[in-house]
Amino acid sequence: MNNTLSFLSKLSKNNNREWFQANKTQYEQAHQEMIAFADELIALMNTHDVIENQSGKKSLFRIYRDVRFGNDKTPYKTHWAGYMRRAGADRRGGYYYRIGLDGVQVMGGFFNPNAHDLLHIRNHLAQDGDILRSVIESKQFKAFFGELLGEKLKTAPRGFEKDHPDIDLLRYKQFIIKHEFPREEMVQPDFAKKLSHAFYQMRPYFDVMTELLTTDLNGISLV
Repeated sequence: MNNTLSFLSKLSKNNNREWFQANKTQYEQAHQEMIAFADELIALMNTHDVIENQSGKKSLFRIYRDVRFGNDKTPYKTHWAGYMRRAGADRRGGYYYRIGLDGVQVMGGFFNPNAHDLLHIRNHLAQDGDILRSVIESKQFKAFFGELLGEKLKTAPRGFEKDHPDIDLLRYKQFIIKHEFPREEMVQPDFAKKLSHAFYQMRPYFDVMTELLTTDLNGISLV
């Protein structure tokens, strides 16, 4: 991660096209380092899950920013990020990581479920919210991830009672979990293994959410 951090540090102070073009070699060195890291991470992930991404390079997001929207017109991101999709209809959820100067965020879950999936999740939770609570309220989950994150409605979703006992879960529009690593850890030679293990910790959560998304309200498989 040394090339990556060195490049990001310089880029954060010189976020303009002139500097970037003049220092393209540093970018390419950092990019190659990140590709190697992403390839290693995918290989590790496939020892305990099945990952759809076959290429570390293609799993990385571009460093170029879309400046068409928002007030920030700086052309480059000052972090690297990658996304890994679980393979198969019987494996739901995705893995995301963000590497920056201040450390690393690992996230997983359901960032923008479509309307059909969101309603299906809510119908399951309205019937039995304990299946999800058994995971997100466990000591292990709270110690590593804290709490379930994501955008929420301010009131009950349409078709659900405001005084439903699981209204706190029904109001979620996204279902995201997150863990953070300090900068000191990401420069260690075994950091890819630590990142893979952090994603492995998400499996009980993914297993529950997969069950909700792949069965009907009677528990009959839909896949």
